[in-house]
Amino acid sequence: VVPGETALAFYKAKNPTDKPVIGISTYNVVPFEAGQYFNKIQCFCFEEQRLNPQEEVDMPVFFYIDPEFAEDPKMAKVDLITLSYTFFEAKEGQKLPLPGYK
Repeated sequence: VVPGETALAFYKAKNPTDKPVIGISTYNVVPFEAGQYFNKIQCFCFEEQRLNPQEEVDMPVFFYIDPEFAEDPKMAKVDLITLSYTFFEAKEGQKLPLPGYK
């Protein structure tokens, strides 16, 4: 992905159980320092996802790397950014804490 250009990636998720699952996702960017330049425009992770029994789906992420990434001397040796997701079952009534807030 060229900094400043938009890109579309897909993540595959499968519900291997015999019951519907409603899940939410959290993401991680490696290296950590590159995370400030990673911008999601549209993402399956913005809302809960329902997967029916044995259902397999492709979940899209529309994103771009901020052009300032290329100007940051700390990023000079970074040529690979990894975006990963953890998809887990949502529990009714449970709210996730906002990062940086207590």
